[in-house]
Amino acid sequence: MKLIDLRSDTVTRPTLAMHEAMFNAAVGDDVFDEDPTVKKLERKAADLFGKEAALFCPSGTMTNQIGIRVQTQPQQEIICEKTSHIYYYEAGGIASNSGLSMRLLDGDKGRITAQQVLDNINPDNIHQPPTSLVSLENTSNKGGGSYYEFNVLQEISKAAKDNALKTHLDGARIFNAIAETNYTTQDIGPLFDTISICLSKGLGAPVGSLLISTSENIKKAKRIRKAMGGGMRQSGYLAAAGIYALDHHVSRLKEDHIRAKKIESELKALSYVEEIMPVDTNIVVYRIKGNINLPLYFEYLNSNNVKALQFGKQTIRMVTHLDFDDNMLDELITILKKY
Repeated sequence: MKLIDLRSDTVTRPTLAMHEAMFNAAVGDDVFDEDPTVKKLERKAADLFGKEAALFCPSGTMTNQIGIRVQTQPQQEIICEKTSHIYYYEAGGIASNSGLSMRLLDGDKGRITAQQVLDNINPDNIHQPPTSLVSLENTSNKGGGSYYEFNVLQEISKAAKDNALKTHLDGARIFNAIAETNYTTQDIGPLFDTISICLSKGLGAPVGSLLISTSENIKKAKRIRKAMGGGMRQSGYLAAAGIYALDHHVSRLKEDHIRAKKIESELKALSYVEEIMPVDTNIVVYRIKGNINLPLYFEYLNSNNVKALQFGKQTIRMVTHLDFDDNMLDELITILKKY
């Protein structure tokens, strides 16, 4: 039986066509700024969002951390939702890398509002850190793949700019949000000072994320990337996969969403499922009843070649992706029903 791995949309393997693009890539030493394929990817990403420049990095955690650091000073404060990836999943990097405190807001499925931002800007008082930056995550991982409506993004961006605050977008899954809305990358670009996008979540590339911003910020970002150990050499092989992903794998994301919503529909009919977070994109989060032994439930899934992720007490996350097809979907539904 073929493995059905739904732990994340990062578990995908490069397609044969992506492999071919990687093997045929022209490469150089990117630390010496001599890799033509990396330059091509960075230019492509910057143009996509209407920005001046971009920087290719090994991970989204690195692009988030660098994006925050280039815009802040130690002893300042960031506003973000309390389950944001930058706080919840980046190993305390904001404290160690940038020396910042965080104002954690209680949002709706990982999303905050402009009024919440306005209500949480610190006054000019020596007892409090100056508020300097607002960070949003779109889509929200802990929010079950929830996304922002465009008017809300506009309102938050305006609230930040009106109060001289910088803005960062953790857009690891921004293309999933775009697939479900009527806004574009060109709409998103002007709203944020720095933007992080991931090529290995949803888009099927094996490695890599990009930080997108002004030329000045990206120049600073290169030095920080170097200090973090993120300078890569013949990384054009990886950049070629990213170019292929942007060209060929964005338009198909809706397929992942359709399959995720089908899983949601089937879970609703199962007696052992207590609650399902509404599925907006490609992330399915559900909680099983308290009398169900969670480790045994995972043993059952594993014994049937299904991998999922524990996401809290009695809670499971499944993420649909490029390597999860309709045959796997049918098999998964059968397995879930049999428990």
